[in-house]
Amino acid sequence: MGLIKSDKVFGSDDVSIIGPKANFQGTVNIKGSIRIDGKLKGNIVNCKSVIVGKEGKVTGDITAETVSVSGEVKGNITSTKFVEFLTKSKVSGNVNAVKILIEEGAFFDGKCSMPFDGQENISDVPESKTQE
Repeated sequence: MGLIKSDKVFGSDDVSIIGPKANFQGTVNIKGSIRIDGKLKGNIVNCKSVIVGKEGKVTGDITAETVSVSGEVKGNITSTKFVEFLTKSKVSGNVNAVKILIEEGAFFDGKCSMPFDGQENISDVPESKTQE
């Protein structure tokens, strides 16, 4: 099971849904959360949470606090909190997130960047030891 609890996301009034038979093209700018079960060609910006369902397909970049992918994403993902790729998801693009979870069976083709989030003291991390 993933990190994003859908009952918490859908418990709010600020949720938009692109249904399984929908085919949307354009930039989506939502201050709340969005669930994509259909097809979206375009960028998603300023979202709280983005959930791409098992049948969902996004072609474009995603910028959000949290991103959960069960379906397919072709584009870059930027998250201020965390990203999760669930079993059988397919993601092609670069990811920039403080935390990332990739479940067994997920496909990921891209580069991952995990910026320092300021919660840990970098001097507390032990230095790696190389063999001579």
